Amino acid sequence: MSRRARQGGEPAQHAAGLPAVARTVEITLREAGVGRGLRALAAVNQRGGFECPSCAWPDAEPRHRIEFCENGAKAVAWEATRRTIGAAFFAEHSITDLLSRDDHWLESRGRLAEPLVAEPGDDYYRPVSWDAALDRIAAALRGLDTPDQAVFYTSGRTSNEAAFLYQLLARRLGTNNLPDCSNMCHESSGVALSQTIGVGKGSVTLDDIAHYADLIVLVGQNPGTNHPRMLSSLEEAKRRGARIVAVNPLPEPGLRSFRNPQRVSGLLGRGTPIADLYLPVRVGGDLALFQWVNRRLVERDARFGGGENILDHGFIRRYCAGFEDAAQFWAGLDPRRLAAESGLDDEAVNRFVDEVIAARSVVLCWAMGITQHRNAVPTIREFVNFLLLRGNFGRPGAGACPVRGHSNVQGDRTMGITDKPSPAFLERLQAEFGFAPPTQPGLDVVEAIRAMYDGRIRFFMGLGGNFAVAAPDTMRTAEAMRTCALTVHVATKLNRTHLLRGTTSFLLPALARSDRDESAGRRQMVTIEDSMGIVRASIGHLTPVSPHLRSEVSIVAELGARIFGDADVVPWRELGRDNRRIRERIARVVDGFADVEDRLNAGGSFVLPHPVRDERRFPTADGRAHFTVNRAQPLEIPPGCLLLQTIRSHDQFNTTIYSYHDQYRGVVGDRRVVFVNPDDLSRLGIAPRSRVTLVSIWSDGERRLRDFTAIPYPTPQGCAAAYFPEANPLVPLDSTALESNTPTSKAIVIRLEPQSVTPDAEVAAPRR
Repeated sequence: MSRRARQGGEPAQHAAGLPAVARTVEITLREAGVGRGLRALAAVNQRGGFECPSCAWPDAEPRHRIEFCENGAKAVAWEATRRTIGAAFFAEHSITDLLSRDDHWLESRGRLAEPLVAEPGDDYYRPVSWDAALDRIAAALRGLDTPDQAVFYTSGRTSNEAAFLYQLLARRLGTNNLPDCSNMCHESSGVALSQTIGVGKGSVTLDDIAHYADLIVLVGQNPGTNHPRMLSSLEEAKRRGARIVAVNPLPEPGLRSFRNPQRVSGLLGRGTPIADLYLPVRVGGDLALFQWVNRRLVERDARFGGGENILDHGFIRRYCAGFEDAAQFWAGLDPRRLAAESGLDDEAVNRFVDEVIAARSVVLCWAMGITQHRNAVPTIREFVNFLLLRGNFGRPGAGACPVRGHSNVQGDRTMGITDKPSPAFLERLQAEFGFAPPTQPGLDVVEAIRAMYDGRIRFFMGLGGNFAVAAPDTMRTAEAMRTCALTVHVATKLNRTHLLRGTTSFLLPALARSDRDESAGRRQMVTIEDSMGIVRASIGHLTPVSPHLRSEVSIVAELGARIFGDADVVPWRELGRDNRRIRERIARVVDGFADVEDRLNAGGSFVLPHPVRDERRFPTADGRAHFTVNRAQPLEIPPGCLLLQTIRSHDQFNTTIYSYHDQYRGVVGDRRVVFVNPDDLSRLGIAPRSRVTLVSIWSDGERRLRDFTAIPYPTPQGCAAAYFPEANPLVPLDSTALESNTPTSKAIVIRLEPQSVTPDAEVAAPRR
């Protein structure tokens, strides 16, 4: 199939419907087969079943018999596949050969079936016993000059039990080098919310969105692809009369109309319109937009004599600090600059303000379209300003809703997966286990890459994920990975990071969330935390595809036992045999987990406390929510350049690519495309659907990606979009968000260079 997109430029008019059902059936049958596939789908997101390994959107109550979306079904089928790869596959394919394949081809080969090792100088992975692998990994960790020569990375799919044990292993060793995928997604949300309301998590429930909010504002978010089950909640809100405002540079179909496949009317009818107002903001223009909206709210309030019909002055006086400084700052802003930065006009902003004033309760949702910008933290603080002005915290139908991407990325952080643990958490850890954990900050993702690149890291371990492909500056990250003496990957499937090996590298095959895990004479349960702070039980139902697979918990526990011995203060093997023993320790260390086993047995889930939501209490230093003054640091866009954001296609989840198509954007058979406003293509002299080279511009030089197809698309002028992770090599490692250090994958300054079609035009792209 040609690498050039055969179509493109026409966004779909709706999300889901019959095509989503057809795609769900197709991938389930292809990967898992009828019996195994149906068993998996019947158990996903059901009580007594397993939680979806895809997004972190909460389960509705009561639960529908089909409690999954198209992309969740793809994720389940992808890990429930019957295909396996082991000794024969790796004897046939060298590491050099595998590196020449693309990411979809690598993951679609099947599940890893046995432990593997690549020795110094080897170009092949070869089988190794579990005992030999774990002994050598333990010896390498004991032999480090300092614990800070080790890095322990975590994916958002890891269970709470495995995450707790993993951070315990790192801190028992003596390091806080615990980078995780939060560093690359919602770190900015946690920083901004902690500063302003005292809690780094969202403050709303599913009921707030579905049943109580008068207005729901969606910013920098594509629910139709990234968390499709959210559309059911939005549909429910619309049916009872809620209004929805969508703020996004791209006209995503999930923001237009939703055909709910759980309803006959959704399958056969026209669907439910979602956005009542769509604001096509410029990439990175959200801070300017919300400063403009906040300024208008204050102005209208003053015009009507300061009555509580506009601002909630009683709430501001009782609960907030900093309002006067923020209002003075907004009054001094130049509306012409706000219009230029946001890409919107006065009429659009006034329509948005009218919607806000008409709503008693407002929920504001955002995702990585916000968090991966240089001004991400100031922008989210401005969102908090927006909510505080009308008292939209601590009451039904109101609050902040950062929509997390991966299924347990929030739970990992709750379990202590962080390079900057709080003193209170470390004190409880010491009291529980009897050792002094390290207190100095560790390395986040960007810092870990720098440290590896500089040769300061000898050991890298990844508990799931596809670190090098998800990270920025892909080529530099690949070089950094190769400087390690030992790389260890606990994984279900092969991915590109496993091939960017250290001097020695181990692949350790793990059970998936849908796999049955039996030990200590019982079927083991794990837990996850969804995007709204609900902890849920998850029990795998499928027969593992290989007898050599082990749970992440047992792998981490056995490694701990071999490093520290059976007489250690941490009873590693006891914890590894029965997940209940881990939850007993979690209950004494982690806030909100008291009586965890009883609560799970009683209802299968429980809600973690949130003082802002539950008590209208703000646990900041002074006990108040904080208005803030947020000065933007806009990027300089040279003449002839564009601002590029990375996006997902509909047929992918994070770095997992299910196919080469994106039916919602009309792209078939390719992923090396760049979406550009037609007027920009004309101005730049680029023919539609011609080949171009993308060149990112940064202080340390240029980064180039060849062989992209320029697709005319309705995005604001001066902006462009390309798929993640294909465009990640363009993201400079040093281009990060202020305060959170998140890579700025949504704000890359690029230029387009016309490219003639020559025989070597395929060189930049791995073969399929």
